[in-house]
Amino acid sequence: MKSFLNKYEKIIVIIFLLFAGLFLYTKLAGPIPFYINNVNTNNTDLFSAEGTGTATAVPDTGVVNVGITQTAANVAEAQNKTNSIASKTIEDIKKLGIDAKDIKTTNYSVTPNYSSNPEPLLPANGTVQQVYPVRPPSQQQIIGYTVTQNLEIDVKQTDKINKVVDTATADGASLVGQVVFGFSDEMKTKLENQAREDAIASAKAKAQSLTSLSGIHLGRLVNVVESNEIRPWPVAYMGAGKAVTDSNQIPTNVTPGESSVSITVTLSYQTY
Repeated sequence: MKSFLNKYEKIIVIIFLLFAGLFLYTKLAGPIPFYINNVNTNNTDLFSAEGTGTATAVPDTGVVNVGITQTAANVAEAQNKTNSIASKTIEDIKKLGIDAKDIKTTNYSVTPNYSSNPEPLLPANGTVQQVYPVRPPSQQQIIGYTVTQNLEIDVKQTDKINKVVDTATADGASLVGQVVFGFSDEMKTKLENQAREDAIASAKAKAQSLTSLSGIHLGRLVNVVESNEIRPWPVAYMGAGKAVTDSNQIPTNVTPGESSVSITVTLSYQTY
């Protein structure tokens, strides 16, 4: 055993001194720093291609705006006349199968009407200060009141729109605004899915064609951006008509035509 220690005494002393030196160094100078080099090789070059799909159909819903306006010498009389016509209009429209929740008042206003006749001229008094006839200060007078109530009717079935217009005007509605056709939620979702499918197919085909011609190699798809556009066409219908009570009266014929949903999709790919 002694011969073993004598043989490796120097090595043991060196190892001890080495560890002792490291221990003292870390106590005095802190931990020994280690350096690691980190290199990121992410590919940030993206190739984008855009495609548009369009789906067209006949609108299955519509919105009709009608207004009742009445004038009287006082507010109460004007309100009574307007309210009477509005109540009858609402009840008759509900008889067509329109739910009460789909009929709402969008405006109710009371407006005073002023006299527009100018005051008569005062005669000249013959003095130097007043040689010609003059007009006294204008004094506007309220000669009556106009009450207006506007209704918005959401029609779920487009074949009832003409009946709604004729019923409202027959009951005394004197204002009919734009008739706007649109799509129900179910129809809108169906058209969007169809347009979206066409838009993605178009974008993919464009990406394949462009990269094939330019020598770029497509990697994985990393991003999709979508924008859509719904084009319901409003039909201008202004004015009022008489009640459709005989065969000589021509009924309203407002037609929905076709509307479309367009979706544009942008696909972004990594390249290599």
